[in-house]
Amino acid sequence: MLVAERYEKIVALVNERGSIRVSVLSDLCQVTEETIRRDLDRLEKLGRLRRSHGGAVNIKDHHPETPYMEREIMHAEEKRRIAQEAIKRIQPKDRILLDASTTAWYMAADLPDIPLTVLTNSIKVAMELSSKEKIEVISTGGLLAAKSMSYVGPLAERSLDSYHVDKLFFSCKGVHLERGISESNELQAQVKQKMISISDEVFLLADSSKFGLQSFTHVTDITGVHEIITDQRIAQEQMNMLKERLISVTTV
Repeated sequence: MLVAERYEKIVALVNERGSIRVSVLSDLCQVTEETIRRDLDRLEKLGRLRRSHGGAVNIKDHHPETPYMEREIMHAEEKRRIAQEAIKRIQPKDRILLDASTTAWYMAADLPDIPLTVLTNSIKVAMELSSKEKIEVISTGGLLAAKSMSYVGPLAERSLDSYHVDKLFFSCKGVHLERGISESNELQAQVKQKMISISDEVFLLADSSKFGLQSFTHVTDITGVHEIITDQRIAQEQMNMLKERLISVTTV
């Protein structure tokens, strides 16, 4: 098989399946995995596909991150109610972690000025809390993701490694009961995976529009959270399935 023919076969397989692993492409094309990795690098540069951890995905399946200003007005009332309910889980002197979601920002806006330590990768959350004298704010630093006004990447992840918190409050792009919780890109997903790993309790703040969706990158299984706070529009079928999995759910 000529190199050009192999390229076309790889692109066709990726487009047909949505995503595919290097090992599978190696078997189907009868070349080494190292050759396939070089092919994928070349095809990504040509804009024919997108590399992922261990393989490649169809570029049509990649969902870019929604700009922060746009997310602010999406399901705003539901997010505010969810944020207010989440605040009830916080006690004085707690060490909490807030992600860069708009719901976490609503939490920051409504948090009472009580003794707390708040760790965050969100510029918006840090700014919102800056006027509250009793709250100690720690920012991760890292690579700035402009659309979400958040810090991501290896530096942000290493910063999180230095801490341990009582409670994590985070959101996501999709909540699928079989395929888990997902994010729009790998950098955001990796930061949230690190957040989960350093937290005693994990609270998922997700409005009902996110249920049944699977976004680009897996963050954690649904059983990786201790409680889900959502709005009352969540389908009864979804509620029943969550209860079957013994997952605590609060609707507001």
